[in-house]
Amino acid sequence: GCFCPRSVHLAECGGTVGAILTCPLEVVKTRLQSSAVQVYLSSVQISTVNGASVARMAPPGPLHCLKLILEKEGPRSLFRGLGPNLVGVAPSRAIYFAAYSTTKERLNGLLEPDSTQVHMLSAGMAGFTAITATNPIWVIKTRLQLDARNRGECQLSALECMRRVYRVDGVRGFYRGMSASYAGISETVVHFVIYESIKRRLLEAKAAAHVDEGDEAVRDASDFAGMMLAAATSKTCATCVAYPHEVIRTRLREEGTKYRSFFQTLATVFREEGSRALYRGLTTHLVRQIPNTAIMMCTYELVVYLLNC
Repeated sequence: GCFCPRSVHLAECGGTVGAILTCPLEVVKTRLQSSAVQVYLSSVQISTVNGASVARMAPPGPLHCLKLILEKEGPRSLFRGLGPNLVGVAPSRAIYFAAYSTTKERLNGLLEPDSTQVHMLSAGMAGFTAITATNPIWVIKTRLQLDARNRGECQLSALECMRRVYRVDGVRGFYRGMSASYAGISETVVHFVIYESIKRRLLEAKAAAHVDEGDEAVRDASDFAGMMLAAATSKTCATCVAYPHEVIRTRLREEGTKYRSFFQTLATVFREEGSRALYRGLTTHLVRQIPNTAIMMCTYELVVYLLNC
């Protein structure tokens, strides 16, 4: 596949629509991942337990967290961090696609053209490049999403957030959580390996069935459905395997945090809160991915239709 600028624009368009509509789910997910998740326990619950046991109480689920945000902060809070998210979607995808195509082109001359190794190394390098270039945007987005202010209070702006990050940590502050993002590249690799494996088996099964040439349209439709299923299955498996890096990344990006490095954060969360804490917000993340993928596909098809491609 050659690098197609139009396909990048369509991906950006779909990503933008998806980011807007699924923003509330992302805010809930980020709150659940943070160390301040215990703050979301209601005052009624806190008054019914001894002070010593509050810290060990089970954190709220996604729906409870959503309800508390709406009650205390209002509906607008569910769209915190949307500005940086929208600013980051286009450059992030453009850098990723450009780095992927450039790396793939060069590796095709060194390794077996279009082989699994070429695709995996290209995806890894593209992820590394995009993460390094856009990390400051995602740091601001996470800080804004974690800024819990009661209804009626003056909201923290992106500009003020940038000033605070720079004032406290300097330029280094904008690159917090980058090590966890690099660890997240493994999700892309796992996703790709599983996807290729399922796709290969589907093609082998189709070849063994000896479909007649007259069934070309039906075969194309079944191929499309099969690839969609393969992508959904592989993405879900990859997300579940690599998810702890998301929790660690959110903790590293918190303001005034005790978390300093990837492995120190991993050990601290595991020791203080147990292994389950490394999977907080996973359900919300998976629920967000399904509509996000569907929205991106629908937007893509609509734009293609409108542009008469």
